[in-house]
Amino acid sequence: MITTIKPRILLVTIALILGMIIAAVPENTTKPFMLTANELLDEIKTRTQFLHPDIVADMMVNKDPLLRLIDVRSRDDYEKYSLPGAINIPVDNILDDEFTEMINQGTFMNVFFSNGSTLANEAWLITRQLGYNNNFVLEGGLNYWTETILNPEKPGSAHPDDEFAKYDFRKAAGRVFGGGGPAEIISDTTDKASKPMIIPTTRKKKTVQGGCS
Repeated sequence: MITTIKPRILLVTIALILGMIIAAVPENTTKPFMLTANELLDEIKTRTQFLHPDIVADMMVNKDPLLRLIDVRSRDDYEKYSLPGAINIPVDNILDDEFTEMINQGTFMNVFFSNGSTLANEAWLITRQLGYNNNFVLEGGLNYWTETILNPEKPGSAHPDDEFAKYDFRKAAGRVFGGGGPAEIISDTTDKASKPMIIPTTRKKKTVQGGCS
């Protein structure tokens, strides 16, 4: 009995999460959906949309020309702090026609991010349901980025060598992005405080100063 109940509970939980996310994303009145709810559910269970901060940091350090960072938070949050080189497309504007070619394409690796993962995952969900590819989510958002890249925890002496190598990489990457100082952790619920205008997609970013406030 246990072996049959647990999978059912997992599927129900995922279905409820999917329903809440769908309810939160902008209403789609112009573009036909390409994926069904069941197809989306299958993709959500694989979690292949998530990219660990280590992967994104490595691409940023190596100036990968195919990486495109998209901050889906509000304009105010974006102005206060964002990742270097990121552009701003608030989730409420993700369906605007002016961004279709940027989001529905087969060349760049678009990485959505927010404070946590909620808003970014909503952006991925709606674009994936439209059949768009090459869109991903920064796992854990800026909070997890701050924890792992800007302020990594040094492993103990009993940890394997690969953990020390990972720590050394994160420390080096953190110095590139201005890490090492205290950072404020922000709930993803603040992402929905306003519905700002779109920030121009060409904007020179300041060097990150260590927080995500």
